[in-house]
Amino acid sequence: MRFSFIGLLILLTSCSSYCQWYETKGQAFIIKSDTETARTKAMENALKKALLVAGASVSSVQQVVNGLLTQDEISIRASASVNSLELVDETYQGNLVTVTIRADIFPQEQQCFSADYRKSLLITRSNLLHQEQANIGGIYGIDKVLMNKLSRKLNNKGHYLESKLALKGKTQFSRLNQSLMLEEIKQLSIALADATDTQFVLFSEIHDISFAQEINNSWEFWQEDIYDRNFDIGIYIYNGNNGELIFQQDYKNSAAWSYSKRTQVDVNSAAFWQSAYGDIMSQTLDQMIADIDENMMCQATKGKIVQVAGNKITINLGSKHGVQVGDEFSLLHLNNFISDAGNTYAGFNVSDFKVKVTQVSNQSARAETTNEHLLGNVQVGDLAVRD
Repeated sequence: MRFSFIGLLILLTSCSSYCQWYETKGQAFIIKSDTETARTKAMENALKKALLVAGASVSSVQQVVNGLLTQDEISIRASASVNSLELVDETYQGNLVTVTIRADIFPQEQQCFSADYRKSLLITRSNLLHQEQANIGGIYGIDKVLMNKLSRKLNNKGHYLESKLALKGKTQFSRLNQSLMLEEIKQLSIALADATDTQFVLFSEIHDISFAQEINNSWEFWQEDIYDRNFDIGIYIYNGNNGELIFQQDYKNSAAWSYSKRTQVDVNSAAFWQSAYGDIMSQTLDQMIADIDENMMCQATKGKIVQVAGNKITINLGSKHGVQVGDEFSLLHLNNFISDAGNTYAGFNVSDFKVKVTQVSNQSARAETTNEHLLGNVQVGDLAVRD
């Protein structure tokens, strides 16, 4: 087995600090002593498993497999789904070959199997970076109100996410983000997701709510001057399983501030949200939801195992996420991979066990192995992803 030069180049240059990989096993029978064909089929089997648990569509699985595996050579190319591929182990027993591969996967397909389930998202309180900008109108509470509205809109209009709110206190995200403390942000995301039983965490920063310098009604000399007010907000979504940043976007708009600069404005009131400035905020939230849905739909829905008993498990996904009796899941063990250069990458080992859902409640589901085998080293905190 050998890697092409372009494959080595991509392996070394294209992984981010939190590159996500999947380690899976595949098997195939050796027919007429043709070990090369059997090994290729075993690798195809392993790669298909990795792609499916990562959330790739069924059609893209075959496309990627055919594009990457050719006889005894792996030619890695810049693909929408597979960033790098490595043969970890290869064993022969009788007429059966078993291979273990490690694949770095970033599903980008617009239609994917993962879209069947709603994913859980924790929305944290936003941070107004320049508090003094809220003096005019006294809109200091906008950091909480905005995220509360985003959550309601997301649950009503979004298709792929089920949100929870954490608005009582501010997180340390902005301080860490301004200081580029990426490892600490990773740990914060993992801790918040674990504490709130969610898969993803959204942070946000309100960068600018200042006023424009020029008035926009100078021709109406009998009226009080009206100025446009800026609205600039950035959102960041992190994977709560491994702390990886998976989506980031900044939104900039402005609209007329129709209130007197001495008026104290209630940002919870319907009158504010019907004003020009409130309306531009609402439109921005709608655009956020569209972007979040588009970018999150193909993220694999990974449920956390909260109980293990014999050949049965309970996961923290239920009917509100779209889980139904009869759904089948693969089991993953969260693990880290340390490269030769000493860099740590988050990833998953895919278990040989598969389970089928037998009972579903609103927020959880019970599943068991189809062959009644005990679950071995599967433990609480491991993950389940739909096949």
